[in-house]
Amino acid sequence: MNSGDTVFVIMSAALVMIMTPGLALFYGGLVRGKNVLGTIMQSFVILALISLEWVLWGYSMAFGPDHSGIIGGLDWFGLSGVGMEPSDSYATTVPHLAFMIFQGMFAVITPALITGAFAERMKFSAFLLFALLWATFVYNPLAHWVWGAGGWMGKMGALDFAGGGGSPYKLRRIRAGRSPYNREKAWIWNYRFYTPQYSNDGYRSRSSMVRLVRLQRRKRTCL
Repeated sequence: MNSGDTVFVIMSAALVMIMTPGLALFYGGLVRGKNVLGTIMQSFVILALISLEWVLWGYSMAFGPDHSGIIGGLDWFGLSGVGMEPSDSYATTVPHLAFMIFQGMFAVITPALITGAFAERMKFSAFLLFALLWATFVYNPLAHWVWGAGGWMGKMGALDFAGGGGSPYKLRRIRAGRSPYNREKAWIWNYRFYTPQYSNDGYRSRSSMVRLVRLQRRKRTCL
């Protein structure tokens, strides 16, 4: 093991963990006053809930022994077999537990990012159930595809030059970036608020920009 690598990974994990409370304050500043505490609590509760899920079965599903390139097995359920000895497949110069903690912080912040999409519009109990199910059935398999040993995208040569740091954003693009629903939603948005979107010379028309500014002002007055 390399002590320098270990310290760096643990410090990085701590910095990512701080991002989740920071996200709570960011989203809390975007909602109406009566919903500030509820929005902030969503991020803090996710920090506890997904950490527990990650320790029990999430890490094993994402980074455990491969099954057909789709999902990791439950061989490491409850961190069984995950200790201070480095892993043979991941971060071979740091303790396996340190690598698990580092990846766990990204598993935490990814569903926390989603909370901004339904702020003020979901009951807290429904939010807890959604976060747990999303982490289990969406994040864990996709993480295995890209970063797990034996994942099918990893076998195709997919590389993550950002280390674990890009995981929330890259997984978001993988699951939603090319879906027909999102393309249709973007078309409807452009049609309603930006038509005509471009003038003959290829630049965004003045009328479209005026509509956008008016829409943003209307949103501010509603908050």
